[in-house]
Amino acid sequence: MLGSGLGPQIDQAECVLRMNTAPTVGYESDVGSRSTLRVVSHTSVPLLLRNQTYFFQQAHETVYVIWGPPRQMDIDQGITYRALLQAKGRYPGVNIYILTQNMMMHCDQIFQNETGKNRAMSGTFLSTGWFTMILAMELCEEVSVYGMVSENYCRDRSHPPVPYHYYEKGRLDECTTYLMHERATRGAHRFITEKAVFSRWALKKHIHFMHHSWAT
Repeated sequence: MLGSGLGPQIDQAECVLRMNTAPTVGYESDVGSRSTLRVVSHTSVPLLLRNQTYFFQQAHETVYVIWGPPRQMDIDQGITYRALLQAKGRYPGVNIYILTQNMMMHCDQIFQNETGKNRAMSGTFLSTGWFTMILAMELCEEVSVYGMVSENYCRDRSHPPVPYHYYEKGRLDECTTYLMHERATRGAHRFITEKAVFSRWALKKHIHFMHHSWAT
């Protein structure tokens, strides 16, 4: 997204979904400034809580949807759930929701239906992008996706290296990260597999990949 200049276009959307702790301040010209809904992994919650003034006070109109396994999100013993409850106490106006375990299992089942593989038995962790795409399709009649490359993008050796996160320059390379996860036997996201599924969904639903554009 860096240098895209698509921020104003993104801000014109009726609903703007963002993932994890991707910031807007300092990147408005490329990614926009509005955040209607933010989908956050349990692993990113510590980063969210580390900057509560920005996320829960300055961006208080944003709705937060948190996903995670039972051991983190259990309402009685989940560490992540308790930490979010404390944050809610400090910022009572913030809207924080968690995905139910039924919804988590539903997303697992969609993965199995689409790939023929059991998510847990195949050593896969679904990405925040997976949950966000499913949520977007349930909420929106039409979905425009920015900053996501296609399943074949990283197979082309001519593509320029870019950071995995636009706000973390000089750290992980995007394609290196995707390929490393795709080849790992356990405990990895299947980013490329997920993108292949998204490409199939785009043929049946109103999903448009704006930058980079996909041939679907």
